[in-house]
Amino acid sequence: MQHLEPPRSLRGLVLVRTPDRKPLLVDRLELWLSTGRKVDGLWIGTMEDEPWPGLSRVEEALLLIKTNDPLHYSRVLKNLDRIWVRLIPSARAHYDRSLNACIFDERYLLLETMTIEAIASVVVHEATHARLERYGIVYDEKKRSRIEAICLRRERSFLTRLRHSEPLQAEVARSLEWYAQDHDYFSDASFRQREDQGQVETLRYIGAPDWLINFLMYIVRRRRLRASKLSGS
Repeated sequence: MQHLEPPRSLRGLVLVRTPDRKPLLVDRLELWLSTGRKVDGLWIGTMEDEPWPGLSRVEEALLLIKTNDPLHYSRVLKNLDRIWVRLIPSARAHYDRSLNACIFDERYLLLETMTIEAIASVVVHEATHARLERYGIVYDEKKRSRIEAICLRRERSFLTRLRHSEPLQAEVARSLEWYAQDHDYFSDASFRQREDQGQVETLRYIGAPDWLINFLMYIVRRRRLRASKLSGS
């Protein structure tokens, strides 16, 4: 069987923690340190340095949604509390249940290939995750591919309202086709593997030395091994 690779439109999904997980201390601290503002009651913020280019792109994306698709814009405002730009090792964009936030990795937002239309479609996608959570549809291992398909269809619905969005619509169609295949991309083990690799890349991005990266990843692996043994017992 031919090995299937995820299409480029997949943003690197994250493994969601337990439903009652509270925001981590580091998340609360970084929120406090972030630069933020309100757009129609929705908090948008960033950990970037001035002039906050990622935050400006998020504002443009929200205006695009508001102008072209009032229904999806109302769902974004209703279902999300925050849109936050920061460094996230395990994904390029994802929904964080503990913060009820759409979170963008700042490196992803500033790619030359990232258009405002693409950013807007990601916001619609992640707001759909939030909406499903409100209905009690939890992002567990067995449901992930179906949940992602629902969110992709919302993206496609939004993109049909934009001019010259055919390439993005084609990417979504390829993603939907790929999601329907039988593979382990959505397994817990696959998620953790991508998270570990993302941690290494993020540490290198901020200039951490190799010895520190190796030490921190050793600690992570030890903690996961211990947790695995405890759960097995």
